[in-house]
Amino acid sequence: MDSEQDNSTPLIARISFHKVLETLEEIAESDVDYRSNYAKALLKHAEPFPELREGIADFSELEKHEKLIKNLLADLFPTALSKNEIKAAAIPFFNFTFNRTERFDAILENAGEDFGITIRDFEDHEFYIFCCCLILNGYYGRNFDFSKPLFYDIPDNEGIMKHYRILYNADFLEIIPTEKAIPITDEDINLLMDNYDNLAMWKEKFPQESWEVRGFGIISLFDATTEIAISNLKTNLLVTEEFKEVAEANFEGVFRSIYKISDLHIGFTEVNLEDNQFKLAPFDSDIKSHILKDCAEMSCNAVFKDGSLEKLLEDKKYFVISDVEAYIKKHPEKAGFAQHLLSQNIRSCILTPIVKNDKLLGFIELVSSRPKELNSINANKLDYILPFITDTIERYYSELQNEIDAIIQNEYTAIHHSVYWKFKEEALKHIHARGKEELAYKEIVFKEVYPLYGQIDIKGSSTARNESIEKDLILQIEKLLSVFKFIYKQDKLPLIEQHIYELEKMEVELKSPLKADTEGIVQMYITNEIHPVLKHFDTSNTEVHDRIAAYFNSLDSKIKMVYESRKNFDETLSMINKQMAAVLDQKQVEAQAFFPHYYERFKTDGVEHNLYIGASISPKHSYSPIYLNNLRLWQLQAMCEMENEYYRLRPSLPYDLDVTSLILVFSSPISIRFRMDEKRFDVDGTYNARYEVVKKRIDKSNIKGTTDRITEKGKITIVYSQKQEEAEYRRYIQYMQHNNMLGDEIETFEVEDLQGVTGLKALRVGVLYNSEEKPTETLSYDDLLKELSHK
Repeated sequence: MDSEQDNSTPLIARISFHKVLETLEEIAESDVDYRSNYAKALLKHAEPFPELREGIADFSELEKHEKLIKNLLADLFPTALSKNEIKAAAIPFFNFTFNRTERFDAILENAGEDFGITIRDFEDHEFYIFCCCLILNGYYGRNFDFSKPLFYDIPDNEGIMKHYRILYNADFLEIIPTEKAIPITDEDINLLMDNYDNLAMWKEKFPQESWEVRGFGIISLFDATTEIAISNLKTNLLVTEEFKEVAEANFEGVFRSIYKISDLHIGFTEVNLEDNQFKLAPFDSDIKSHILKDCAEMSCNAVFKDGSLEKLLEDKKYFVISDVEAYIKKHPEKAGFAQHLLSQNIRSCILTPIVKNDKLLGFIELVSSRPKELNSINANKLDYILPFITDTIERYYSELQNEIDAIIQNEYTAIHHSVYWKFKEEALKHIHARGKEELAYKEIVFKEVYPLYGQIDIKGSSTARNESIEKDLILQIEKLLSVFKFIYKQDKLPLIEQHIYELEKMEVELKSPLKADTEGIVQMYITNEIHPVLKHFDTSNTEVHDRIAAYFNSLDSKIKMVYESRKNFDETLSMINKQMAAVLDQKQVEAQAFFPHYYERFKTDGVEHNLYIGASISPKHSYSPIYLNNLRLWQLQAMCEMENEYYRLRPSLPYDLDVTSLILVFSSPISIRFRMDEKRFDVDGTYNARYEVVKKRIDKSNIKGTTDRITEKGKITIVYSQKQEEAEYRRYIQYMQHNNMLGDEIETFEVEDLQGVTGLKALRVGVLYNSEEKPTETLSYDDLLKELSHK
């Protein structure tokens, strides 16, 4: 017997057999002799113990009456069913049972000595109100349906969690008020009915231990392990967003409960039929692949060499090996895969193809270290849950593909959200016309838009790149000369002397200005001429071997060349571009809030950006020229912020580089057209092409009459052509000077004539750097107007 009664309850529980004794008294008066004699004998044995009729509050006293109680309840607990039924006497909702059947006792014994039986997810609040409802139904004749599925979760001797549904029979119970009981009115009942969550109210109407439950109930357990496990699995699969979260939510434990196999393990292997490859799934979870074991991918033919994969796909059924060792003996021609399983201590397994819309996604793997645990019979249990697993995996892959598409669109072929409506509008026309008429895809054009262009460029990037190439090649030649001169001391071969001569000649040439093909020539010479010679001498003696080995170990593992300065340069360029683009993208979020406009950026040797604003971009918003002014001020501030970000980033860069900033002002509206072949926007028309010419050539231009570039490190250059543009930007500069973002000095000069373009002028102003990591708050055009009005 066990006793674990809750201390917070409106009920005093007294175990009583008065109803059983009353029934026996009726039988004793019957005309059926054997029944009457049996009842009289039981009543005679119970007569010395009045507490059996009056009630026992101390449950420990039940032990001394154990045999008598068993006889009293014999009609309710038939001996013939004791090994089959899971049944006991109990007080409903109390974690206390007695007079258990043999099967019930065996279940608790297998659970272990430390196991305490409790109802699953049955909180104190719920327990108290259920007891109150028991009173309302039993004493006041109400019919509150407070029943819900109640379960015991009990592990077996192998650690598999079993789930048992609890069924109560309260025919042998009666509810009696004590002196603490408060009479309950219809008004009280109506109030309680609408206040389940108000526990204080329930305790006010039903104080603790104010009622007595007298008698006993009968509890019957139904083994619902498989049903509950399947239900839990369905719930997890339906509510979790990612398959990896399901895997982390005791995925194997659910399957072990379903199959009742303690060492059951689950795996999943992705299949790519186009490449004929098994691959590790991208779940980022503890689910492993037993097909692949330690590999990331493997040819399908390497696993299924006999065409059984085609058979699996054709039948779309399970592949079952109930005894791997026996399978090897029976099918020696298929021993390869079976041996692969044995190497993982797998002795029985089920491989289940996951197919959705006739597309094979992969295989669910069920494996056990014991033979015959998994077989073609219990494989059919998967029929209940496979549809949910399939839908979840398919949903995961679908969401993954959406993420991939989003990244591709964002990083490579983005259609900016400001113009997405136009593309959607065109796409919907074709969808609605499908099956009715053939429509040609129209080119997307936005007319009367104002362009803004800016760039933050790596100053002298070509020169810096050439310098990094020279440093690496010279360093590699120095290493090679050292090795070859050492070899020549050991073995004075003319061929070695020739290579020393050629390497020294190359070293001199590299110290001269680098030609376009120099890098390729040197690399081919070293790869095709020098390295084969070194490999030949690698076995001559220990000292030579060590020198050659040290040389090869100093090379980049991929290109087999010295790649130190070039790597630092490439990493620096990548870090600058990534950080500058991140700043610009972040600032763009606030700029879009002013007025929706088209935005695109490109990473080259620096970061360029194009902005287009106008009524045609966002026809649902009322456009005003003030939004163009606002965007120009925002752009100037964004360039300042990017300069500041580079200033903060520079000390951590592996290669020292400078940047220059440029803004191109163009006040005439243009048209832009989406080029279907190039998947990008470009200016439309001959007149508008002037803007593109200027944009492509302006950053390499000089100040008119000099050899000095118009851009300079630490400064922002603003190129314009009209007097009102200069006046506008001087206002912006003055305002930003006031806010300590730009320096006091403003340079003005003319830009050298470009092909077909003359009359360009420029302003150049220094940036005031701020070492604080927090970005400067963006100043709006309204702020500018307010500031100017005070002057």
